[in-house]
Amino acid sequence: QSDRLIIKGGKIVNDDQSFYADVYVEDGIIKQIGENLIVPGGVKTIDAYGHIVIPGGIDVNTCLHMPYLGMTPADDFYHGTKAALAGGTTMIIDHVLPEPGSSLLAAYDQWRDIADKKSCCDYSLHMDITHWHEGHIEELEALVKDKGVNSFLVFMAYKDMYQCSDSQIYEILSILRDLGAIAQVHAENGDIIQEEQKRLLDLGITGPEGHVLSHPEEVETEAVYRVLTIAKQANCPLYITKVMSKTSADVIAQARRKGMVVYGEPITASLGTDGSHYWSKNWVKAAAFVMSPPVNPDPSTPDYLNSLLSCGDLQVTGSAHCTFTTAQKAVGKDNFTLIPEGTNGIEERMSVVWEKSVATGKMDENEFVAVTSTNAAKIFNLYPRKGRIAVGSDADIVIWNTKETKIISAKSHNLTVECNIFEGMECHGAPVVVISQGKIVLEAEKLSVTEGSGRFIPRKTFPDYVYKRIKARNRLADIRGVPRGLYDGPVHDVTTATKAVAPTPTSRGSACPGKAQMVPVRNLHQSGFTLSGNQMDDHIPRRTAQRIVAPPGGRSNITSLS
Repeated sequence: QSDRLIIKGGKIVNDDQSFYADVYVEDGIIKQIGENLIVPGGVKTIDAYGHIVIPGGIDVNTCLHMPYLGMTPADDFYHGTKAALAGGTTMIIDHVLPEPGSSLLAAYDQWRDIADKKSCCDYSLHMDITHWHEGHIEELEALVKDKGVNSFLVFMAYKDMYQCSDSQIYEILSILRDLGAIAQVHAENGDIIQEEQKRLLDLGITGPEGHVLSHPEEVETEAVYRVLTIAKQANCPLYITKVMSKTSADVIAQARRKGMVVYGEPITASLGTDGSHYWSKNWVKAAAFVMSPPVNPDPSTPDYLNSLLSCGDLQVTGSAHCTFTTAQKAVGKDNFTLIPEGTNGIEERMSVVWEKSVATGKMDENEFVAVTSTNAAKIFNLYPRKGRIAVGSDADIVIWNTKETKIISAKSHNLTVECNIFEGMECHGAPVVVISQGKIVLEAEKLSVTEGSGRFIPRKTFPDYVYKRIKARNRLADIRGVPRGLYDGPVHDVTTATKAVAPTPTSRGSACPGKAQMVPVRNLHQSGFTLSGNQMDDHIPRRTAQRIVAPPGGRSNITSLS
């Protein structure tokens, strides 16, 4: 297979311009762009007449090795990246999920080792923080400085497993801001989810519909609003993964209009289908949709999210691809909380976005390139090496046929799982040629990939696209106290309280440094007043005590007043 290629007759489409030109590729790099190019002999010519030539897609969210109850996903780094290439995606950013309490660096090494052996396309890594403690600060610095990781995910859900408290999130975001990294968040209220799960299981609801019922969209929206509040205080850029509902997307859009540095990532599932399938009579089909946050049951959600993606309120598209076989999903056949979470979307992402946004007239071809590739490259500091057709950029190129029609089906997909959540969906727009690292991997519907050929792409911190505004705000946010004369008036004495009450321990950990501690004060419930001796109503006979079963105003939950 030639390492020298010339793509002729196509229309080059970047996020900011479209023009007709030929592209010459050598040694995995775009060397020339223009008309009537002078190229050496023995060059393979690819005819792109009538098609658009676009940067390869970047899937910003995959989980190809995420462990669950000792199982790993059915589509591993080989099958997952092979399917990605078949769909026009030439780079992925996968999530490293360390065991809570284990070393982040050890988990990073484990993922690198597996991905280097199996990946068929270029890849990079996000680091998920599954259990926060002070010792992680040094590891974060090492990952950023030596390992090429510039994005970290915190969880607001999965209580008693991965969930961080608000104060921990504030601390982590402050550290990430100083390191110049991107803070990613899985935004759901884990406390409410856990209570709802218990309630539904008590009611005897054990099927996949229990999953969506225990994750109402309000728990996603509330968490998005809460983490935006925290990020604003910490002046840290924020990236919300897996935007699944209209209301959470609205919260992100409103925050952006107020000037916040926040990015929203809808995924193939939320853009292409809805969660009505959780109530399917077919358990296998219903279980295939189980993921968190869940695919929204409101059928108008995909159209709405595509509209927000088209107008720039949401910026990037991932797949959150994490697939388990039917047998693996069946671990939770009697308890929906045990169903391994994750859906497909790595292969379908580009075609679903084209079908739902471009074919419907919501976005143009340039915006399509932005949301499937360029914006991701800019946010995660891969640009212009990735995400652009330009001289000097990597030769990750897709020749896209805008008129091609294909029907998504588990019978024909390149995944290893038996179920496809987009089964039967017709898509207009598909890749006809895919070039990865300057080599043709898809041509004439024939996929030829090499296991282990994918390179790890390190990413530097402080991406300009994200941090220019943060740096400017840091300069402005120089807080100063008000210069005043010393107060020399009377001061009330509060140290002579009769009974000191021990302060109530809080679940928030240590008190905030720099905040004045409350002085113990007298408890007014502990009175020295008693009713001893003769009373004026002693002549009225006492009535025997009666237990009131249902008092007016409803039952009280006060059990004792001691």
